Amino acid sequence: MTTPGTGSDAALPRVVGVFGAVMMGLGSIIGTGVFVSIGIAAGVAGPGVVLAIAIAALIAAANGLSSAQLAAAYPVAGGTYEYGYRVLHPSLGFTAGWMFLCAKSASAATASLGFAGYLLGAMQVHSADWGVRVSLALAAVIVLTIVVLAGLRRSNVMNIIIVSISLGVLVFFVVLCAPMAMREGGVNLSPVFGEGGNASASAKKASPFPGMLEACALMFVAYTGYGRIATLGEEITNPKRNIPIAIIITLIISAALYISVALAGIGAVGIEVFGIEGAARGAPLEVTAQRVSGHWAGLVITFGAVTAMLGVLLNLILGLSRVALAMGRRGDLPAGLGKLDASGSTPRNAVLFVSVIIGGLALIGNVKTAWSFSAFTVLIYYAITNLAALRLPREARRYPRWIAVAGLAGCAFLAFWVQPVIWMIGLGLIAAGLVWHVVMRTRRQNRKLS
Repeated sequence: MTTPGTGSDAALPRVVGVFGAVMMGLGSIIGTGVFVSIGIAAGVAGPGVVLAIAIAALIAAANGLSSAQLAAAYPVAGGTYEYGYRVLHPSLGFTAGWMFLCAKSASAATASLGFAGYLLGAMQVHSADWGVRVSLALAAVIVLTIVVLAGLRRSNVMNIIIVSISLGVLVFFVVLCAPMAMREGGVNLSPVFGEGGNASASAKKASPFPGMLEACALMFVAYTGYGRIATLGEEITNPKRNIPIAIIITLIISAALYISVALAGIGAVGIEVFGIEGAARGAPLEVTAQRVSGHWAGLVITFGAVTAMLGVLLNLILGLSRVALAMGRRGDLPAGLGKLDASGSTPRNAVLFVSVIIGGLALIGNVKTAWSFSAFTVLIYYAITNLAALRLPREARRYPRWIAVAGLAGCAFLAFWVQPVIWMIGLGLIAAGLVWHVVMRTRRQNRKLS
């Protein structure tokens, strides 16, 4: 996802090829989505989560192409926060930035809770209470906040290492579960639009279609790391050609990986284990691997999951602090957030600000609630992205208008299929944010007049 930057206007060297861009995209996608949210989505959609993964990928592709052409037309840092200000309205620009902060803070909180769930599973602590789980999640946030304040960044080498470990562990999971999935899949994966062969009777009574649409919304969030590729306009070779190619390749690889994991996991142990028990612990792949081959297999999965989610958490603290920095400089957030530390290299106040938000959301202690909140807010963010793409002049448009229309319609529709309490809170936050925005803008105007 695009995040505001703080550098000069000097052009960056074009050294990133399609492979490098794809690895950056996968580094932002493969993490909480595949290790945590896929179990949550399976819990609400049953075996139909496989279709939800594919639908979410198609909507993500439309959004990715809208982001790419906006990035090409307006090669500035800031993403939809900037595009909203430039081509729509300041209120929509602010809403995009505000929703980005909310969405990615919730994703970071989910990553911290997922980290706790996998770590507890590795220690064979399966009945940890809220306090233990949240304490581990907060410890991860605090440690990585200190790391960021100390100046560590997630380098390209670190990204390749994390992606390689994650891919290796996920391939291990699919291979591990495949034999049992081939034996038990006929029962566990049917009916497709149901809860699976070994689900509880109460679960089977529910209509599958609301669950399918909710799963689409939940899985959409898992793909949103593709926006990282759209930020490479100044660094990638032949950006007009290579950015869309890299986005599509990244989404195809991610979707294939997610579908393989879902088929293997659900086919092997069913929805009751993969999508209900596993999701409740925040560690569906670890729970499944343990059920298939014992504790040692769970430890292998935990190693990959912990590596991936700590990497995601580090990346999000870095990215979110830059969003807060940019919004502070513009006056959309308190001015203190728009300042760097004495060294001029770290937005200390912004880092602490976003870490407190992430920690606060981690106090929820429930991965589904945190991820659902992320789903609603990120869908609103990308709805604004597609709306901005529709406002591009004809000469700046690279793809047919129907792509942005499809992205806008998909995001606006799916946003309201998460739990009603989630989208009502989300709408309340949008309203509160807009009130804040009006107040701050009025104050700035009054200061100028005086």
